[in-house]
Amino acid sequence: MNLIRKNAIIVGTLFILAAITAIIGLVLYQPILNDPNYIIKGSVNNIQVIWGAFFELILAFSVITISFMMYPILKMKNENIAIGYVCFRLLEATIIIIGIISLLSIITLNQDFSKVSNQNVASFLIAGKLLVAVHNWTFLFGPNFALGPSTLLMSYFLYQSKRVPRYISILGLIGGPLIFISAVLVMFGVFLQVSVWGTILAIPVFAYEMTLAIWLITKGFYSTQ
Repeated sequence: MNLIRKNAIIVGTLFILAAITAIIGLVLYQPILNDPNYIIKGSVNNIQVIWGAFFELILAFSVITISFMMYPILKMKNENIAIGYVCFRLLEATIIIIGIISLLSIITLNQDFSKVSNQNVASFLIAGKLLVAVHNWTFLFGPNFALGPSTLLMSYFLYQSKRVPRYISILGLIGGPLIFISAVLVMFGVFLQVSVWGTILAIPVFAYEMTLAIWLITKGFYSTQ
């Protein structure tokens, strides 16, 4: 098995792992994201939130590893695309990690609040809402803004090099710009990120990543044409 085939299997597996851990992390975060008073309540859900952070760390490291695994393959065709892809994926991972830290900070403040009497409740609530807001923005800028350009670069390479079937690269060429446009519309308040329109605009990029992942695991990259 040559290096490119091994890289294809690893990248495909990591795409699937990233999708699964992203979903699990978001589900586990629900108590802290949906309760504005979480920071002054008991720590009953802290372990659940920490597990959510753990899964998101796996997501971040999966994104980083994908970029490094794809770099030598992308570089064969265009070094600028390779560098751009790595940069946007590293940016995405960095933003994800900032979001993780913001929610773990709420847990720390929650533990501090329970240990000390006569705390200023209002200040803790404001801090909690601020940290959740930081996470919500990272959830937009990472999976949407940073993902859009990296998807476009990768799918453009795949389309030009014909390393995978054209329908996969076309899905990426459509999905990348759409997820970026979705992020812009969410930022300007046209609709919520977790909404019907947000989901519709995210479907192409999700379909692209999962289709590409399955193809890379089962078939790998075509030889350069």
